[in-house]
Amino acid sequence: MSSARWARLAYPAGALLLVAAAWELIKVLVPEQGVSIDGQRVLPRTTDAALPHVWSVFTVLGEADGKRTVGATLLNTAGFTFGLAMLALLIGTAVGVALAVLMQRFAFVERGLLPYIVVSQTVPLIALAPLVAGWGGKIVIAGEPWRPWMSIAVIASYLAFFPVAVGMLRGLQAPSKASVELLYSYSAGWWDTLVHLRFPAAVPHFLPALRLAAAASVIGAVVAEISTGTAGGIGRQIIVFSQQATGDSSRLFAAVLAAALLGIAVTGVVALAEIALRRYSRPAGAGRSSGGTR
Repeated sequence: MSSARWARLAYPAGALLLVAAAWELIKVLVPEQGVSIDGQRVLPRTTDAALPHVWSVFTVLGEADGKRTVGATLLNTAGFTFGLAMLALLIGTAVGVALAVLMQRFAFVERGLLPYIVVSQTVPLIALAPLVAGWGGKIVIAGEPWRPWMSIAVIASYLAFFPVAVGMLRGLQAPSKASVELLYSYSAGWWDTLVHLRFPAAVPHFLPALRLAAAASVIGAVVAEISTGTAGGIGRQIIVFSQQATGDSSRLFAAVLAAALLGIAVTGVVALAEIALRRYSRPAGAGRSSGGTR
């Protein structure tokens, strides 16, 4: 393995060790009841109920949780949320790409639709979740009733589509005017220009947007599980462990850590897409955006 690859592995590991060391240092230096100035708390409590030791978060994984261990419970619930997050990412990506193509094709659609796409992200999920769950309860698809997990996928995709739509639109507008006119000189229509020029040029913009969408899909799935009260996922498990965290919050922190690792797992799937699209990382014809060229 090359030194560059070792460095890429060493940096995240070093950052994790640094966070763990800072965590334990806070446990040692900060009083158990925290620090308050004029009645206002400026440093948190450091009791085990508020901030457990790092090793406690990992050793708790082997403790019994009903018929399974805590680790098995978190693995099972994280797997459920992982599937919903991936489904939400697929839905959000499809919707985002379709909206970007539509806005690139018609300038008036971009001017009329883009502001509302931006404004849509100001609606809090905690307010949106009950609406989606309520509407979904009245929908029947191919004779099948609406399931609670479908509401979670829709809510999470609501967060995921935004970065894809904005990033993809910027990428589709990236080819220079000269590149577009060159294809037109070869009698290439809008569709041929889209497939052979705009899509490849959009890849460097699409991939960072997809990473943001992956993170958003996990956040959306976890929040939606909590907001709708849907059991089976890591979001609901966080609530369960928080209710059990009376004298020791190790299980709660373990669940939060599992949710963070879930985000890394979804991002890892996106990394596979980056490998597949690596050849388009520097596409020919990409230049300054030409706002008037459609």
